[in-house]
Amino acid sequence: MFDGLSDRFRKIIKDIKGHGRLTESNVESALREVRLALLEADVNFTVVKDFVNAVKEKALGKEVLLSVTPGQQFVKLVRDELTHVLGDAAAELTFRGRPTVVMLVGLQGSGKTTTTAKLARLLKSKGRNPFIVPADLARPAAVLQLVKLAQQIKVDCFDVGGRTDARDICSEALRVAKLKGYDTLLVDTAGRLHIDPELMDELKDLKEILSPAEILLVADAMTGQDAVNTAEGFDKAIGLSGVVLTKLDSDARGGAALSMRMTTGKPIKFVGVSEKVDGLEVFHPDRMAGRILGMGDVLTLVEKAQVSMDEKKARELERKIKKDSFTLEDFRDQLQQIKRMGSLDSILSMIPGFSSLKKAKNIKVDEKNIIKIEAIINSMTMKERLNPAILNASRRVRIAKGSGTTVQDVNRLMKQYKQMRQMMKKFKKGGMKSLRNLLPI
Repeated sequence: MFDGLSDRFRKIIKDIKGHGRLTESNVESALREVRLALLEADVNFTVVKDFVNAVKEKALGKEVLLSVTPGQQFVKLVRDELTHVLGDAAAELTFRGRPTVVMLVGLQGSGKTTTTAKLARLLKSKGRNPFIVPADLARPAAVLQLVKLAQQIKVDCFDVGGRTDARDICSEALRVAKLKGYDTLLVDTAGRLHIDPELMDELKDLKEILSPAEILLVADAMTGQDAVNTAEGFDKAIGLSGVVLTKLDSDARGGAALSMRMTTGKPIKFVGVSEKVDGLEVFHPDRMAGRILGMGDVLTLVEKAQVSMDEKKARELERKIKKDSFTLEDFRDQLQQIKRMGSLDSILSMIPGFSSLKKAKNIKVDEKNIIKIEAIINSMTMKERLNPAILNASRRVRIAKGSGTTVQDVNRLMKQYKQMRQMMKKFKKGGMKSLRNLLPI
């Protein structure tokens, strides 16, 4: 989402670091570019104005002007202010009562139903026992969609039966949740194409019935400033406790994310990063600020790895690297674990400096390459995977035919595999300088 903005910020930062010291003139010039970059990213004008003024005031302060590294100090100021604009710190869900009730509200098409399932899955992974309530009767098949998603993530879903009123559904679901001991009730409410009195009356009634601890607005990041206007409308009518911003993996300009917190006063609590049921993340303002400035997001990358990687396999891999016995079977296992972490592009974007390297070297990240590599390795016998040295010409022709690829594809994989073995030897000695050759891109 923030690729365009990140490119602009990287150029601004590079220019300001080129100056031996900060002056009012070069600070003004840099902030003029910052202002344009933010406005082009569809950030609210008032937010941009306050942001630029805050950075300018601090950048021209005595501590920065007398600093040994004024360029770095300026970058720190921009990052700190971005973090403040985005919300300072991650906002936790409030758990109150048993069950804790969370209402998800929003317009049609914002991703409410999918987000309900994603949030249920996330809470379940943290040890909670959620119960999903399909109370969106305005959109055809919304109930069926949520039922299927609940089955997919193995979370219980309230049986609507023949009920045709959301108030009746929520009242009964709350009674069942208390009876069966669920600790969290997630309610997918109806949406409309725009805010109207009928929708708000229904939501007000549901709020009175459920007494929710959280009312989260699910907003589509691709709608830009309209998402901010929607948030203000819902907050005025029923009161919001936070926002879930969806489609953060899109090519939208990102202005909604940067404007939401300051214009509404409501924190962004979660972000949708993919269409998959595991594509929901807690929103960390400081980490997002780092990603926007091209500094990566190592903490989120580590957290994803901890969740996705098998600890036992990780220890076994470490042992094999030390003994230089890394096979194609191990290579395939690592690719499968990387896939569980999310899209390859999103993973690489969290590595500091990779975004600029990707642009400078015109690196193409193609998910299909991973699928192709898996197909090639799957077409090998176990003996060939464990001992690739036996792969002569006839074997490679057979593997190519079996995997629907070409002999050149098989040869390319073997070359990558050999490069990986060499890089791992350097890594073992503490001299690994490049990640690029280790990745199937």
